[in-house]
Amino acid sequence: MLLGSLPGRRDLRLELTACFHGSLQVPECASHTQAPVIFYPPDPRTFRMENERVESRSHLVSRMLSGSWREADFPPLMISAAQLDEVTPLLYGSGAAREEIEPILIKGWAAASLYPERGLRPYGDIDLLVRPAQYEAAAEILARPEAGDCWVDLHRSLSELDDRSNADLFSRARLLPLKQSTVRVLSLEDHLALLTVHLLKHGAWRPLWLCDIGAAIESLPAEFDWDTCLGSSKRRAGWIKVGIGLAAHLLGASTDRLPAFIDAGELPRWLIEAVRKEWQNPLATNQPPTKHPVPIASQLRNPAGLWRAVCERWPNPIIATISINGQLNRYPRLPYQLGNWAMRAARFLFHAPANG
Repeated sequence: MLLGSLPGRRDLRLELTACFHGSLQVPECASHTQAPVIFYPPDPRTFRMENERVESRSHLVSRMLSGSWREADFPPLMISAAQLDEVTPLLYGSGAAREEIEPILIKGWAAASLYPERGLRPYGDIDLLVRPAQYEAAAEILARPEAGDCWVDLHRSLSELDDRSNADLFSRARLLPLKQSTVRVLSLEDHLALLTVHLLKHGAWRPLWLCDIGAAIESLPAEFDWDTCLGSSKRRAGWIKVGIGLAAHLLGASTDRLPAFIDAGELPRWLIEAVRKEWQNPLATNQPPTKHPVPIASQLRNPAGLWRAVCERWPNPIIATISINGQLNRYPRLPYQLGNWAMRAARFLFHAPANG
């Protein structure tokens, strides 16, 4: 059942992008007098097209977002730009300068800089990395009333890049212009590593993250340092290669700028299936912990409810693998999923309140 006339390819990409942003409404923009309609059929597994051809939602996502980062004329989504304008003077102004705070802007806006038009890439919050010693001072600045309307996620470290030091990240950081200011972003090498590991750490549920990787690998300069990108961990280097492989396999990202040793080869079937399963309903509300409104502790005296809660919380195989530092190979994921579940169960029991 189609709830609105099927939009064109450009409109559908805009619609899907807004969906991946976590909303079922597309903001109005200069080239659209009215936002396209988000349409969902009763069966969440398929879309019925105008020609009556039925295809899975995940395949539609792959097809419609394929190469979307290349289209400079695609209608922009100016999301969070106003917030960034408010935060930048705070953290790069005189108060921050006195504290010698030098934040690095990561993910959202930094990822948008890879696109021909930054507005192509929506972002919902502003992620900033600061040196651990500067974290409290930065938090105090962001607590001021001027930043009250801004959604800022402040980091003192990046778990995705724990094979490299903060000092190295800051020493390699680049400066990019932002209106009357300049902002720091990660080096291209560290940024690509962050994009790929972040995607996998969260189970690759958001297709837009894979678009970021596609945009990154298609714009690599000739002097790109792959040794720095892959880092010191052989296993994490394997994750980075797999993330690149997913962008090529699912979204048709060009691999022309990649050296031969980056080829991830044929990706495991379970991995492709896991990503496509996530893309059937790629919304933040379908991700833990949001999709589990009832705490598992409330089911401890209800065997049937407890079993149902356990099944609902069975880990995504990608998340399970990354969480216990596993390899993304062709072997079954059950050992990793059991390990992830045991780790979470132990954490739950350790923090569970004692009974009177």
